Amino acid sequence: MPGTVLLIAASPTGKGCLVDAASVLSVLAAVAPSVLSGTDTANVVELADPLEPQAVLTRLRAAATAPGPLTIFLTGQLQLDRRQRLPHLALARTTPATVRYTGFPWHWIREELRLRAPGSTTLLVDLHTDAETWQHLIAQPLTVGPGAALYGRVAPPPPRRSVAAPMYMKSLATILRSGHRPPLAHLHQQALTRSYGEDPDAARRDLVLAVTTAPAHGYATPAAGPTPRAPLAAPVPVHAPMPVHAPMPMPMPMPMPVPVPVPVPASGDLSADPHAEITAAVQSGRHAEAAALAERRERAALRTHGPGADEVVHWMEVRADLAMFADDAELSCRIWLMVADARLVAGQSPDAAGVEAAVDRAHHQWGRIDDSTRARELGPALADLRLRVPGRRQGALDDIQRHLSRLQTQV
Repeated sequence: MPGTVLLIAASPTGKGCLVDAASVLSVLAAVAPSVLSGTDTANVVELADPLEPQAVLTRLRAAATAPGPLTIFLTGQLQLDRRQRLPHLALARTTPATVRYTGFPWHWIREELRLRAPGSTTLLVDLHTDAETWQHLIAQPLTVGPGAALYGRVAPPPPRRSVAAPMYMKSLATILRSGHRPPLAHLHQQALTRSYGEDPDAARRDLVLAVTTAPAHGYATPAAGPTPRAPLAAPVPVHAPMPVHAPMPMPMPMPMPVPVPVPVPASGDLSADPHAEITAAVQSGRHAEAAALAERRERAALRTHGPGADEVVHWMEVRADLAMFADDAELSCRIWLMVADARLVAGQSPDAAGVEAAVDRAHHQWGRIDDSTRARELGPALADLRLRVPGRRQGALDDIQRHLSRLQTQV
């Protein structure tokens, strides 16, 4: 089966730039697509110094829904947004004051990869940070979810008034230009050895990412010989909750997931992995069965944990996603509205990522409702939520009001 390769090189323009990310693209472009992907054939998509988060999201989403293995080569710099302190990939227009609106949130990567089959996704990264983000990542390592492998390095700020070179990614590309693609762990180690030969100080300074599809996630510090593993962060459970979709307030077309073979456990066994079973049902077009499985899990979580518990909210989110996949925009909107309300009632801040995402998804689905009467019914509730949860995109409330006005003319 053909593979997909996504090459992303992103960094701010001007004095905020910490790494010459785009310089690596010419080296990667010289590698045969089949070698980049590790498949017989591959489709390669390149993003050089993107300006808008939505442009990156569109490319990532298309790559994530393509069949076959997915390999992402990501070079750039990470910055924290000042409000939520979440890491973002800095894009061309990003500044410290505008990260929240002009950067690409790292958790969007996890969200877009969540439906991919375990073992089918690899991220190879060469990332640089400012001092604040560096300290944050030491305490809270990057993750991409339990189904993907993550290899690479995170580097601290370069000396003042200098721009770092992405030596890890360049070393990786140079190795692949030979036409041979070693197993990922060996490729990663060879790239480290080559890049630290160019910069010995980095071997004592960088955080090295070596995260496989196993539940354990952690950093390692490079040293002579095989890379020793540092103490692992808390394991990510195999049955971790599905994260919600990336915020997208304005109506946009949503690509459907591409069928990927998934082992299906016995439907009557509550100890089996429900996400694999639900994903298999959706990808086979058995939407009613998938919804029933999620409802059963939500009821069980409600009995065990009570209203508003994280486990209950998670299964509400899954049901909202399933309604979207079944093209029931009205039901999806209603459930996302309930998710947002549940999170707010539980005491979450209106600018919390989960709250914003729920309102954004409700807004998106509301714009896809064909029945004008049903859309008019839901509009006021959505507008009320938008007053409390404006989200990241300016004009979201105005968009609701304009759409409601149009709906009134359709009476």
